[in-house]
Amino acid sequence: MNPADPAAGVQSRTAFGYGASLLNRVHTQTSHDPEATHVVELPALAATYAAWPAWTAPEVLAALRGTGIDCPWSHQAETAELAFRGEHVVVSTGTASGKSLGYQLPVLTALHADPKATALYLAPTKALGADQLRAIGALTQEHPLRDIHPAGYDGDTPAEIRRWVRANARWIFTNPDLLHLGILRSHQRWARVLRGLRYVVVDECHAYRGVFGSHVALVLRRLRRIAARYGADPVFVLCSATTADPAAAASRLIGAPCAAVTQDGSPRGPRTVALLEPPPHTTAPGENGAPIRRSTTMEAARIMADLVAEGARTLTFVRSRRAAELTAMETGKLLAETHPDLAGRVASYRAGYLAEDRRGLEAALSDGSLLGVATTNALELGIDIAGLDAVIVSGFPGTVASFWQQAGRAGRRAQGSLVLLIARDDPLDTYLVRHPEALLDKPVEATVTDPRNPYVLGPHLLCAALELPLTDTEMDEFGAHEVLPDLIAHGLIRRRGTPDRGRWHLTAQTLPHDTVDIRGGIGTAVAVVDGETGRLLGTVDAGPAPATLHQDAVYLHQGETYVVDELDLDEGIALVHAAEPGWTTSAREVTSIVIDTVLEQHEHGHVTISLAQVRVTSQVIGYLRTLVTGEIAGLVELDLPPQTLPTKAVLYTVTPELLTLAGIEPHHVPGALHAAEHAAIGLLPLVAACDHWDIGSVSTAEHPDTGLATVFVYDNQAGGTGFAERGFARLQQWLSATSATIESCSCVAGCPSCVQSPRCGTGNQPLDKAGAARLLSAVLTELSPDVNQTRDS
Repeated sequence: MNPADPAAGVQSRTAFGYGASLLNRVHTQTSHDPEATHVVELPALAATYAAWPAWTAPEVLAALRGTGIDCPWSHQAETAELAFRGEHVVVSTGTASGKSLGYQLPVLTALHADPKATALYLAPTKALGADQLRAIGALTQEHPLRDIHPAGYDGDTPAEIRRWVRANARWIFTNPDLLHLGILRSHQRWARVLRGLRYVVVDECHAYRGVFGSHVALVLRRLRRIAARYGADPVFVLCSATTADPAAAASRLIGAPCAAVTQDGSPRGPRTVALLEPPPHTTAPGENGAPIRRSTTMEAARIMADLVAEGARTLTFVRSRRAAELTAMETGKLLAETHPDLAGRVASYRAGYLAEDRRGLEAALSDGSLLGVATTNALELGIDIAGLDAVIVSGFPGTVASFWQQAGRAGRRAQGSLVLLIARDDPLDTYLVRHPEALLDKPVEATVTDPRNPYVLGPHLLCAALELPLTDTEMDEFGAHEVLPDLIAHGLIRRRGTPDRGRWHLTAQTLPHDTVDIRGGIGTAVAVVDGETGRLLGTVDAGPAPATLHQDAVYLHQGETYVVDELDLDEGIALVHAAEPGWTTSAREVTSIVIDTVLEQHEHGHVTISLAQVRVTSQVIGYLRTLVTGEIAGLVELDLPPQTLPTKAVLYTVTPELLTLAGIEPHHVPGALHAAEHAAIGLLPLVAACDHWDIGSVSTAEHPDTGLATVFVYDNQAGGTGFAERGFARLQQWLSATSATIESCSCVAGCPSCVQSPRCGTGNQPLDKAGAARLLSAVLTELSPDVNQTRDS
């Protein structure tokens, strides 16, 4: 297709199926539609079947056949066979591909055969665990399987039910939080379960990334260690969206080798995927007069209204709870004007819904009484909704894995479906819709975790020592050599016993489990409290708290909007009140950085790239108010104390000679570096599975530690999260995409789609878009292997 003539391309594809026909109808409603930069047809795929494993218990087979499953798909049978043979296995296939059958077969067969055998199921969300428990409950309610006693164990489980679960349940559905705080901390009370533990299912394991993933990796290592104490060696079965190198990612997560099943045997209907770029806003200028694009939220609402009017069951994924509410509300308003009978058939979904609400939503979408739902990624995991006519992804969700997870909700096997990605006014989104191969033809990112981060590992070692004193060998397996001296110096742990048979014991009278928030960051969290009712709304990590909970910040919680009245970092509390101010806030920070240790370094002529341990000092100096339309409503100054973060950074330096060769005058160097820095931080998620808020950046025309023009991008958590390291390893690919984004943007001096950042502490000043393009071109030339080989010869 010729991207310059998207409408013609769509017209030519209407014969391919329902999805292309839908796109053609909604895209030609008005002359103000976003440009379809790329449209691709994904053909239908036929199912590949396999025989039931010969070892499957007849009672289990009868229960599964009773649900309408005549025979398994190939990936289900392969997963089950590997698990039954005792191999840790990860199945990495598409959304709604029936991955659960791969673990149900061996687990149910083992639990039926041995009345003392047990299993654990771990989910990243409460909703997902509840749905899977409901499915297993339905399978095991008949007499032959009733003694399996599946049961849930989460934060909402009453005390009396918890006692019953410990004493009777044989398949326990829980989450990593309760595994850490409940089961491992009090493992003696769970001896029956741990002694008989045959299988551990880790569902949606691609969700465990960054600091959260590093915490979970250590919790799973502790589980394997305590299970061994009771004589058990459970087999791990992991389920994942399609990711790059799932075997390596799963092995890092559980700390043991994993086989991978990646050939998807499930059928799929034809699917039309279109990438859309909203047109420029004609009236509202952005910061410093820069052009901005029309609001992605409003575009998503308009397109969802068009799809619903066509009778298409549509799910719209947005980036925030507030956006979900706005999208559903605006869609309803548009339908009220044109199709009043459909206005009530659109809803929003937010975290915190009760199980019956979720089941009602699922049923309403399935039977067609509800035609449109706007949601955050709460529906990406944890609810059985598939086979929809259309999915709108309002803004790239951060990773390719998440994009395909959301897109996979669309797909009617006979009729086909439509998937639309609407680009936000953002460098990464802009790059992807203009370089579709980076999204549609790219292998999905590998999950990034770093369980040896000393700031994560140290507290987990204390938890492990309290659970069961650690041997020297176990200390080596945990990789404790870096953090151990600090724990000893603080009197938290010590070795007792002979040199050849000693163990490491917890010495302080502390409760280390309570200090570890596996979903939070590192350090003490700040409590967010409604000052009018005293109700605890949630917590925010101490590190980003000044940027997200400063005075007058807009705070979103489960679809409700609050404004911060007071932030007390010493007491760890932020007081808020409910309000609808009509804008969002984004903090402005000034940042400085000091290099402590260079971990790895490579010289490429006039460019040197490094991975380093650094200390980042940042201070929130104000915040920007942004209206729903994208228009800037003003900058408000603040005076908050500075915060220091020890972390890891990837950096590159450029010599004055190269700057001169690139045609960048000395007085333009700060603006060129600054613009290149902004664009680079926006594009790092392309090569590392991170969100924009997981990383930070600094640039300077002459850094004191390097003496050269330097650009830093650092992990936004103490000790690092692995994202900077991934950027260092793939710097050339990363900067190539950054350069292409700047070069392809049609703005004159810079805009949010290329080099402007809403987080910039200096108000996006200075910025030199043209200088950034010349700088990156020169840097990439130096990084080219051909240039370096010529120099060497």
